[in-house]
Amino acid sequence: QVRLVESGGGSVQAGGSLRLSCSASGDTYNSNFLTWFRQAPGKEREGVAAILSAGGTTYYADSVKGRFTISRDNAKKTVYLQMNSLQPQDTGIYYCAAEKAKNWYLPLSPHDYRYWGQGTQVTVSS
Repeated sequence: QVRLVESGGGSVQAGGSLRLSCSASGDTYNSNFLTWFRQAPGKEREGVAAILSAGGTTYYADSVKGRFTISRDNAKKTVYLQMNSLQPQDTGIYYCAAEKAKNWYLPLSPHDYRYWGQGTQVTVSS
């Protein structure tokens, strides 16, 4: 069993930055992908950035490329999301997820992830 806890959310003005953290506890050995998702009010959950636990290959949604950076510290069992140049459309609840059970060619799809955190709110004002 894996438990994920997000932190680092908050309120910023457009153009600002935030760094989210997701700390994992439990057996994370089999976690292939570590992925950040977000969900805005009235919208579906969307993948933001993913990182392969082995090798560190990263994947980004087009909407955040060049602004967000995902990274991980395996020793601390923590994955980070550095968010720069934030815009109001980045507002939402940000979740981290671990261990995609199938369809590994779609790391930014929210389906088939076994473990989810409780989410952290990010609000960007104009």
